[in-house]
Amino acid sequence: MSAPPAEDLLQQWESEQARLRQQVLEEDTEDWQGSPDFSGLERVGGVDLSFIKGDDVNACAQLVVLSYPDLQVLYEDSQMVTLTAPYIAGFLAFRETPFLLEALQRLKKNQPTLLPQVVFVDGNGLFHYREFGLACHLGVLSGLPCVGVAKNLLQVQGVNKSEEHQSQIATLQRGGDSFPLIGASGKVLGKALRSSDKSSKPVYVSVGHKISLDTAVRLTHACCRYRVPEPIRQ
Repeated sequence: MSAPPAEDLLQQWESEQARLRQQVLEEDTEDWQGSPDFSGLERVGGVDLSFIKGDDVNACAQLVVLSYPDLQVLYEDSQMVTLTAPYIAGFLAFRETPFLLEALQRLKKNQPTLLPQVVFVDGNGLFHYREFGLACHLGVLSGLPCVGVAKNLLQVQGVNKSEEHQSQIATLQRGGDSFPLIGASGKVLGKALRSSDKSSKPVYVSVGHKISLDTAVRLTHACCRYRVPEPIRQ
């Protein structure tokens, strides 16, 4: 077992999240976001960190960029990385963001014409303990619109896998159907989305940065061939 993180590190991380949280834009900022068919959107990115089973220090940081709307791979970057920050629930971004940011910066430097106009993050955005998940963190630091898409429901702020939640899932009849995830405060933190007709299990979409929730949900559905949006799946 690794030693528990020092209290002061957690306090430092919390204050960093609070500071960056002030910079999150929860509305559409790009012209293409207002278009019914996302006219003007040509490149969508996806990022993920994947681990070798049983090893929580070495991981593969991946960035792919796909064309839109035909979702063909334009660019791929995979790097083996060694994580230095410990895993603590609610602070995943401090472990993963530096490597995902580096991948975006490499792309910007080497092939700037392929930089994505929006990035899908395998994780949460505002749907988070302190409304500042990985997708928000990466969005603010990169300056790019980001969407968080999680495969599992994070049970936070009064949202949980209740019978009511399960019965709401049953009402999602076809791809594109969604319902809001409402926190104890009454704020909508994200949406459960049936992302394709083929999959009855929803994904959980939340705002990362520079996009509204409705646009994020619409775009996620538009980028799904299967349950997981193609930029993340690739």
